[in-house]
Amino acid sequence: MTPSSRRTFLAAGAAAFSLGRVLGANEKINVGIVGIGGRGNDHIKAYAQVPGARIAALCDVNQAALEKGQAAVRNLTGENPKGFDDMRKMFADKEIDAVSITTPNHWHALSTIWACQAGKDVYCEKPACYNVHEGERMIEVARKTTRMVQIGSQGRSMPHKIKATQLLHDGVIGKVYMAKGLCFKRRKSIGHKDDEPTPLGLNWDMFLGPAPLRPYNELRFRYNWHWFWDTGNGDIGNQGVHEMDIARWGLGDLSWPKSVVSSGGKFVYHDDQETPNTQLATFDYGDKQLVFEVRGLVTNGEGPIPRGGTNYVGNLFYGEDGWMEVDGAGFKVYKGEKDELVMDEKSDKSDTAVHMQNFLAACRSRNYKDLHADIAIGVMSADLCHLANASYRSGRKLTVDAAKGRFTGPGADEGNAFLTRPKYRAPYVV
Repeated sequence: MTPSSRRTFLAAGAAAFSLGRVLGANEKINVGIVGIGGRGNDHIKAYAQVPGARIAALCDVNQAALEKGQAAVRNLTGENPKGFDDMRKMFADKEIDAVSITTPNHWHALSTIWACQAGKDVYCEKPACYNVHEGERMIEVARKTTRMVQIGSQGRSMPHKIKATQLLHDGVIGKVYMAKGLCFKRRKSIGHKDDEPTPLGLNWDMFLGPAPLRPYNELRFRYNWHWFWDTGNGDIGNQGVHEMDIARWGLGDLSWPKSVVSSGGKFVYHDDQETPNTQLATFDYGDKQLVFEVRGLVTNGEGPIPRGGTNYVGNLFYGEDGWMEVDGAGFKVYKGEKDELVMDEKSDKSDTAVHMQNFLAACRSRNYKDLHADIAIGVMSADLCHLANASYRSGRKLTVDAAKGRFTGPGADEGNAFLTRPKYRAPYVV
């Protein structure tokens, strides 16, 4: 064996060993999925088509969802995954190499931290964190344990978005002075429902986890948990965080702004939703600006963009020489005073699976810099959503201390109170 090949062999062996078990060169990485709801089922379908993955286990606090997920894996892969009702039991399983977290937002931090401490690599859905404090702890633990943590900001792995962002950085529209993220996602009223007994087979205490203990209510469970502050972050932190991430990326992966101001409200509906269905946030970066808008009601498109009238999510970038539109379908570049279309590129529709392939590649290389959406990248994009929500909830413009990642000056105490929980519920303490 030559010195070079020996070094390669030893590096590969060290990478495999760090996963928790020795992996053969062509052996699949055993993945466990936590949270078998809508997005969890998407992960089952995606991992089933990723060559380097084997779905080895599923976990959910709802027995019916767990059994449905296991049946889906059997149908897609022929494998019979283990089933767990407590993620900690899955994390303790030495057969599991990596886990995918598709829980509600309020569980992202603690599940990621527990998994890292158990020696598992983590693919965690967006937003990376439920609040700023939790994101800080996630980064700290990921680095200390040397785990790979990829956030589900799959736009970072989409070829047309990679190309569009590089073009912006290369000056395709000159100096970029503003990015605008758009989340025009039609959301119907959730109505009102009374509390009721917890359904059989559901561990409601564990579903709530770090959130305050409340009686079971169907509106706080399937998907609608997004619209309650205990467990969700509104649409700016749901669909919107994807566009926030691209906006930040296109501007040069900016971090903390000088200030943030956000206004809006929950208009038209009289229901149990707590988060706004209309929101406008502006982040001041001095020589450039990031603007983000949420519209959940019937709306038009934005400017000349022809859309169906009720749904458009994407980004607009404005520079000294023109502007760019970027969304899931592709990107377009317009130049000059006559608004001439000079570039029109379509998406190849690659999405979650290619992002997972990037994650698995980093699990083998053991270099977090190989991740397209490393935990630090995902946390910063989520933090902008949290800053906007803090401004919205406190009702005032807030100045940011970039060195501390907290607000300073007038209103700082009120704003900072929204960047963590007043109290965590034992034993689910971040």
